[in-house]
This record gives sequence, structure tokens and C-alpha cells, in this order.
Amino acid sequence: MHLSDMLLTPFAILYDGITAFRNKMFDAGLKKSIGFDIPTVVVGNLAVGGTGKTPMIEFLIRKLMNNYQIAVLSRGYGRKTKGFLMANDHSGPEDIGDEPYQVYDKFGAHIKVAVGEERVLAIPMILANAPETEVILLDDAYQHRYLKADLNILLTAYAQPFYKDKLLPSGRLRESKKNADRAGLVVVTKCPKHTSESTKSQMGQQVSLYTKPGIPIIFAGLKYGQPYPMNGKDKNMSESLILVTGIVSHQPILEELAGRFRILKVFNFPDHHAYTHNDILKIQLFYKKYRKDQPSILTTEKDAVKLKDEKFHGVLEGLPLFVLPVEMSLVERDEALLLNMIEDKIKSKTFGSGN
Repeated sequence: MHLSDMLLTPFAILYDGITAFRNKMFDAGLKKSIGFDIPTVVVGNLAVGGTGKTPMIEFLIRKLMNNYQIAVLSRGYGRKTKGFLMANDHSGPEDIGDEPYQVYDKFGAHIKVAVGEERVLAIPMILANAPETEVILLDDAYQHRYLKADLNILLTAYAQPFYKDKLLPSGRLRESKKNADRAGLVVVTKCPKHTSESTKSQMGQQVSLYTKPGIPIIFAGLKYGQPYPMNGKDKNMSESLILVTGIVSHQPILEELAGRFRILKVFNFPDHHAYTHNDILKIQLFYKKYRKDQPSILTTEKDAVKLKDEKFHGVLEGLPLFVLPVEMSLVERDEALLLNMIEDKIKSKTFGSGN
């Protein structure tokens, strides 16, 4: 055991005791979970960030929005507001959080997006504002046990599955791995291309040690799209790139770009980074230093919503900024299983169906 583990273990034990006591209160009915007539689907994880919740939410939106009226509910991590808010054309990342804003920016014409720390209070408010809603997708609500969801989708990253992780602060787990037993479906995310069936089987066996018997375990990768210009002006990307990210891990992006581009510099900021003028000036100065290479600046969709802020317009104007889209990718069998489970939950509810 490393010295750091020895020092952090007492805090991890204390943290485990607090979260375990809270969960036992819910399991015993001493704390109440509330269910709703409208179907509710939770996408969450046991670890702190980095499992691909937003790509999964966007995947479900794409697959369901032509058949159902969807609302997405998030607590709005990193926003500067409090309480319940419905996203509108005047909302920005500071109002609703960068990831909810990303979802609204892409799908706001077809779905409703709301934020609220107290999900059980926010759901009735969504229905009051949008009574046509037929299903609510909840982003990062696995630990929100006041809500009795119809389906809990638990995500765990291929590179750091929950069964190999440790509780905070020794590791990244927000609660004990045994609480995977609340999941109705487990998705191993960010799987490398061509992950073997034997590897999937081995990981599935490890996951199933912590879930209820018979819980499906499926596997998903990330599919990167064609970069597009952030300002709508620059059309062609250079072979030389400056990469700007504020995510948990930029390594999968580097692997995607390897062999196709020459990476001059990576500006790797922390997850949910709040960009400052100083950050943008550093990027601008580096771009000017290598102007002879005519580099393009590539960022993620999550970061782009913050870089579009009006306060950066003067500094970023004239820079060739591109955005790399990313989507969740599942094999046909796993996709069908996931969508059938959700549709079964929707159909089992009488809300708005008259059944």
C-alpha cells in the first residue's frame, strides 16, 4: 500500500460510513423515494465524472425524440444560478451549466431542458411548464435517491471500471461499488474499437458480482464525427492542430487524431473549466507563434459552448476554431436491448397514454 493510500484510507472509511448510512435509510424506508406517473430514466455512475453521461443522454435523445416528447433534467453542475430553471434562447452555460447548455444548443428545438438540484421538486415543475412531456431523462441522478426512477442506467468507463476503483478520497467512487445493485442496466463506456468478446465477457462477469441477477450489461464506444467550424467561417482544417480541452481525459481524442494530424500543442484544462481571458490569450499567443504552420484550433463540444461566450469574441475573432463532435456508439444488439428496455418502461406507464 502506498503512503498516500494509507493516509487517505481513514477518510475513505468515514465517507463509506456516511454514504452507507444514507443508503440504508432509503432501503429501510426511513427516507422516502418518490415515484412519478411519467416515465423517468436516470443516466448516472458511481464514480466522479468521466463515464460519458452526456454522450449517452444525447444518444437517447436522438433515438427517442421522433416518437416521444422528451425533457432532460440535470442539476446543472457549475452554473452560477440556483433552483429550478427551464432552458430558453436567453440561457447560457453560466445559467444552466455547460453540459445542459450543450444539450439545449443541439436539441432545444425538439426537446425541453431543465436544471434543478432537487429532482423530485423539478419534475412537477417541468410538467407544469411542458405538460406534453412523455418521458424525462435525468442526467447524473444515480445518487439522488429521493427519486424512484423507472430505470437506472449505470455507466462505468472501460479504462477504470467501478469494480477496480476505490471510494473517495482514495479513489473516484461516490458510493460503495455494492450500490451497483440499484442499476437496471449497466453500460461499460468508452470501449476501444474492436474490444474482444472475451474481454467483454470477463468485464461482464466482474460487473455482475455487484448487480442483481440477470441485469443486462452492454458495451459502448465513442464515435467522433467530422470537425466543424465554430464560427461558421473556416471550412478546411489544417494538418497542424492546437487542441483545447477541459474534460476528464483528452487521451481518447489524441488517439483519434493520431496519424491524421500533427498536434503542435495541447491546452489541457480541468474538467468543467471556467475559461478566462488569460487562458484565451495563451492560446492566441501560441497560435501566433506558429502562424507559419497555419494551425487550426480544435476543441470539444463541451468546451465550445463556453468559448462562444460574448466576452471572448474580440480575442477569438479571426482564429480558425473547430469543434470535434462525439457520439455514443453501440452495436446493433446492445442498442436494441437498451432502447427496448426504455420503451417497455414508457409503455408500462399510463401517463398521457390512456392505457
